[in-house]
Amino acid sequence: MTAEEAVGRLASGMTVGIGGWGSRRKPMALVRALLRSDVTDLTVVSCGGPDVGLLAASGRIRRLVAPFVTLDSVPLEPHFTAARQRGAFELTELDEAMFLWGLTAGGQRLPFLPVRAGLGSDVMTVNPGLRTVRSPYGDGEELVAVPALRLDAALVHLNRADRHGNGQYLGPDPYFDDLFCEAADAAYVSCERIVDTAELLAAHGPQTLLVGRAFVTGVVEAPHGAHFTSCAPDYDRDEAFQRAYAAAARDPGAWRAFSERFLSGGERGYRAAVAAYGEREAEE
Repeated sequence: MTAEEAVGRLASGMTVGIGGWGSRRKPMALVRALLRSDVTDLTVVSCGGPDVGLLAASGRIRRLVAPFVTLDSVPLEPHFTAARQRGAFELTELDEAMFLWGLTAGGQRLPFLPVRAGLGSDVMTVNPGLRTVRSPYGDGEELVAVPALRLDAALVHLNRADRHGNGQYLGPDPYFDDLFCEAADAAYVSCERIVDTAELLAAHGPQTLLVGRAFVTGVVEAPHGAHFTSCAPDYDRDEAFQRAYAAAARDPGAWRAFSERFLSGGERGYRAAVAAYGEREAEE
């Protein structure tokens, strides 16, 4: 599929999970395609980074479910910070372990999973809808009943995939990309390169096969599709571009100019503008 075809399957009001972690291996080409659509009023489930920032800046989020939102080397995502300060959307903030098990419950089609995470913390205070359950066995331990995070759709980015939907990661961490796909009714995987199925196994082995075709609806070949976040080992985070993004996000006038330059066209226009920006930075 193309990114536009994948996003064309989404609709306003959906719950959409976005893979990656902070400013690492985010499906940014799919997010940019989403920005060019008329889809809005979303519940976004994400270990948030610039995906959340861009969707917040464009007013697409109704509710966010996240353990954090960060650019990693820039601790606070500025668009997210500004949106939260003005109360632009509802936030469900979960402990990372609760987020993990919520996705796991969603993937296994369970209503919830019991965890210890969150007990004795203000996670329970800021989420008054959370409930506890007591173990039915002799220990009688009280545990948090983390509700399943069920998704209408998931967007993830991987290093390689085949045309059938088998997806491979080559970096240091799977993040939760497989869980996002399993918890979703439809999952769209963008990748740096589509290869033959045999090539997925030849160089790196079966342990790198993160996403199975049974859980994937469509595959999008999107070289540098995670930019400006990292997609190790294919490329690192574009720190200079990220700093420019963060600086522009803090000033309305600068953000209008940034959006016009980098986000007003399609993906080809984005890549050309980024290349021109990189050449100018190198000259300076």
